[in-house]
Amino acid sequence: MSERKSHGWTPYLAPYASFLVLIEICNRLPDSFSAFSLGIKVAVPLGLFLYFYKKKSYPELVSKGFQFRWFVADVAFGLLVTVLWVAPYLLGWFSHPPGTEGFDPASVAGPDNLLPVLVVRLVGFGLATPFIEELFVRSFLLRYLDVFDRRKDFRDVAMAQFAWRSFIGTVLYFTFSHQQWEWQVAAATGIAYNAWLYYRGNIGATILAHAVTNVSLFLFVVLASGRTLHGVVLNLWYFL
Repeated sequence: MSERKSHGWTPYLAPYASFLVLIEICNRLPDSFSAFSLGIKVAVPLGLFLYFYKKKSYPELVSKGFQFRWFVADVAFGLLVTVLWVAPYLLGWFSHPPGTEGFDPASVAGPDNLLPVLVVRLVGFGLATPFIEELFVRSFLLRYLDVFDRRKDFRDVAMAQFAWRSFIGTVLYFTFSHQQWEWQVAAATGIAYNAWLYYRGNIGATILAHAVTNVSLFLFVVLASGRTLHGVVLNLWYFL
């Protein structure tokens, strides 16, 4: 059996599942474990991804050559999705949770350790999540839903091959894997990322776009929170 077949689902499920399990475990730990929880939720999934990447378990991530115009297009698309995600809440179209909810960097390790806390959060949000989520949702799940009832290996399905059931299934999963107040924008984002994958035919492009979305959203939250907009002090940490 080839290395590609022997790895099967594990490289796609293990990093993603570990993150979900760690969320459930860490949510039950005392607040004094906040710094530990933040670190382990980043280190374990990212470590598993890097382990399997080193084992060459993701053939879809093999570079096909760098083209600057497509890099710019992926970055621009990622920024557009950030606007799609943020604008409906800032414009008052959709409701969001109170500003007291969401990520609070000062409560993790104290106000004197904001920078390292933010760096760890950025690594998880901007680097680990795009790889882990895109590989699970749009590389594994999208292809698996296309062939699960036909006794075919999902890796035999061409990347970005369109099928209605896999398109709808991944959009629904992506939507409901987010918090309820995010469902409208998560659905739109799931459709957008799927469309970009079909258009580009390259999961690496979708990962890059997702990373740009997350990093730009992170920077926007950090830089804009505490500033005043139309007489209202912004508290945007609920986005993180």
